[in-house]
Amino acid sequence: MINKIITLFKIARKLAQSDAMEIISKIHEPPKIIKFFFYLLSFSFSNQKKISNLNEEQRLCSSIQEMGTTFIKLGQFLSTRPDIIGDEVAKKLEKLQDKLPPFPSEEAKKIMKKELGENNYNSLINISEPVAAASIAQVHKAQLNDNGTINDIAIKILRPNIKKIFNEEIDALMLLAFIIEGTVKKTKRLKLVEIVFLLKEITNLELDLRFEAAAANEFQENTKNDFGFNVPKIFWNFTSENILALEWIEGISIREKEELEKRNIDTKKLASNVIQHFLRHSIRDGFFHADMHQGNLFVNKNGEIIPVDFGIMGRLDKLNKRYLAEILFGFVNRDYKKVAEVHLLAGLVSKNVSIDEFAQALRSIGEPIFGQSVKDISGGNLLKQLFEITEKFNMQTQPQLLLLQKTMVVVEGVARQLNPETNIWETSKPVLENWLKETKDPINYLNETIENTSEVIKRLPELPEIMDKANQALTYFASGQIPQNSNSYLALNEKKTEMITIRNQTVIGLLLLVILGLLVF
Repeated sequence: MINKIITLFKIARKLAQSDAMEIISKIHEPPKIIKFFFYLLSFSFSNQKKISNLNEEQRLCSSIQEMGTTFIKLGQFLSTRPDIIGDEVAKKLEKLQDKLPPFPSEEAKKIMKKELGENNYNSLINISEPVAAASIAQVHKAQLNDNGTINDIAIKILRPNIKKIFNEEIDALMLLAFIIEGTVKKTKRLKLVEIVFLLKEITNLELDLRFEAAAANEFQENTKNDFGFNVPKIFWNFTSENILALEWIEGISIREKEELEKRNIDTKKLASNVIQHFLRHSIRDGFFHADMHQGNLFVNKNGEIIPVDFGIMGRLDKLNKRYLAEILFGFVNRDYKKVAEVHLLAGLVSKNVSIDEFAQALRSIGEPIFGQSVKDISGGNLLKQLFEITEKFNMQTQPQLLLLQKTMVVVEGVARQLNPETNIWETSKPVLENWLKETKDPINYLNETIENTSEVIKRLPELPEIMDKANQALTYFASGQIPQNSNSYLALNEKKTEMITIRNQTVIGLLLLVILGLLVF
């Protein structure tokens, strides 16, 4: 109990000493007692690092990064939920960099030896110093000696004790959310406890690197015949709960436009490829990389796009793949009535809604952006308009599309950096046309059935429990909600019951620790 209160106090103090209250006030004005409490917590006799020279966006991101893993993950998660925190704050959180100093290489080697066993560890040579370090894990380059065949590999290793640290902090943060919900009734609409619990479910998925390996493996199989796209191969014998080993592929960050052009890589073509590959994976496979920012995309000497970091992936079922393709194709052809009819047929709007009025509303979204280059399109404004239309026509929410919509905005940004004149509609059209044409072919339906059946059979022995849990977590991430018939929902209710029993003790403890903390922390 005491440990939870102390952890909670430390978290509240971190929040207080950041720009958290200013950000929270933009979403909902907190009561004066809460503001006063945070003011007391923020007081320090030590000299605080001054960040007044930074803009609001930089101050926010800097504060969150200083607060550590739990808050970095919370910030990243909330950046995908503009429906909760608003477009303005979500846009600021998009700039959050998940970077921290690395832990010592000797400690990393000890983990490798323990996880992989003596024989496998001895197969690794020339293990480098960390080449990248984030809040959860870091990456080393090494060589794998496979019976005389040398392969360059990347080894991702979880930080020591990261699971314990994260779960302690997230439980304390959930308790804080519970207290705020109980104290400030208006915050109940934000579902703070559920948000934190959902973050815990998702991040615990990242804390088992077998999940990421399974996602990368599936992604690699789906895209192995895609020209211009290369997903690194997984080395399963060197992958465990705390270690992920995958093929090392030399490449240049996609953000380095000048360097790419020096190597005679067509950046205009590359911009189109980024958009088309993303759409192809979403519509054809129903499985897409949901974190396609510039830091996760590289380009090799052949101009192939190389994605990394497969911790966040998105899924679409068959119905939503069809829905997405038909809707986008309707916008491409400026056939707003067709788009409206698709919504009606899919049951997304009530049958009582006027198709003509709904088509008119869709036209108000499509026409202002049709024919414009990416640089003139505001993804945030587009999403805002879609949400407004959704509300006006009582459209059935499609939460599984939220992650996809968010990723589309990010992909637009990558394309914008490579070629400001890229037109997303013109670029999308051939992908949409081909897929719709293929899926309407009766023979293709039979082939699809056969392929799906063989895929299921092929994957039966491949980490079934891991895949089931991964798919569940991905669904939660995309939907932003926990189904009432799930085990996670029951676990959440149990957690709420537990928090009720200690809430009053915690509030009293916090008040007492305010005075103590000013002297100790």
